[in-house]
Amino acid sequence: MTTVLLASDADWLIEEVCSALSDPGTDVTVVRAGADVRDSVSADSPDLVILDLQIGNMGGMATCMDLQLEIGAGRISHVPVLMLLDRSADLYLAQQAGAQGWLVKPLDSFRLKMASVKLLAGGDMRDELIEAPQSESDPVPSDELSDSSVESDDVSSEGDDTEEPAEVT
Repeated sequence: MTTVLLASDADWLIEEVCSALSDPGTDVTVVRAGADVRDSVSADSPDLVILDLQIGNMGGMATCMDLQLEIGAGRISHVPVLMLLDRSADLYLAQQAGAQGWLVKPLDSFRLKMASVKLLAGGDMRDELIEAPQSESDPVPSDELSDSSVESDDVSSEGDDTEEPAEVT
């Protein structure tokens, strides 16, 4: 039996994760506070910990760092950690906290199941973002404007050269 510890205080996320990981060989245990994760890992020795970034009084990043410190000190056995991030900017923090994997919300069942299988097999699962090409996501950069628009600005400024500069005394 595979045991998964999920730390989240969001009911919709708990339902989504439990639904994605529900199969006869998996048992999902839920804690609703980050501060409860260490005790639960110590008592139950889960095969995988899934941490929501936003958890009540002790967030997912602090919880992950706490687990990594406890593992490093030998007080608890190694357990892979999957972080559920709110935005792509949190990728760096998940890496620094020592998570073996992360997914950026919104989640889908397939990606979540794939991530848990990879982590349970000893691998990692990092939801890498695919950056859209600049031309699709951003307006045309100012340095790529056509030369005709620049020339028209230059032409209009040439007409202003007929005035004499004022003398400074």
